[in-house]
Amino acid sequence: MKKEIMDVADLQMELNIGKRQAYELANSGQFHVVRVGQRIKISRRVFEAWLNGEHN
Repeated sequence: MKKEIMDVADLQMELNIGKRQAYELANSGQFHVVRVGQRIKISRRVFEAWLNGEHN
């Protein structure tokens, strides 16, 4: 079962990219992220919409 809320490590695994690339993507503003302290959280729904080229 896939997690509903992802973090940067999940981005790495989903896209098969490095840690630096995952952080750059999360900080790029291409999709909505939530910061909890220094942690970055991403809704799987938002991520998958971005990955599929869907726009709000």
